[in-house]
Amino acid sequence: MASKSLIILLCVVASVWSTYTDKYDNINYKEIMENERLLLAYVDCVMERGKCTPEGKELKANLNEAIENGCAECTEKQKEGSIDVIQYLIEHHPKIWDELCGKFDPTGKWRKHYEEQAKAKGIKIV
Repeated sequence: MASKSLIILLCVVASVWSTYTDKYDNINYKEIMENERLLLAYVDCVMERGKCTPEGKELKANLNEAIENGCAECTEKQKEGSIDVIQYLIEHHPKIWDELCGKFDPTGKWRKHYEEQAKAKGIKIV
């Protein structure tokens, strides 16, 4: 269950969780965020430097499109989870956030958007 939960975390990391299915809506993404081993395994998957679980493969396959369309095809639960994960990464793992943004948002368009949301909620951006 923990590995399935991680899919939500990484989707959000890049500022989006794109889903064309709601089968991952009930995943406990907080469990993934709080478990560094799980978090790093999913980061390695989407950064193409490690093995991927089936969930990680699905995430990696849909991440670019989700970023480009602003999570337009996400369910409400996925949008909420994405925002929580992004804010968690900004606040607790800024190096991972920077790395993911560098790969999936090289122009900084979406990064700026989500960092502004985080600031509005009182999260300090380093």
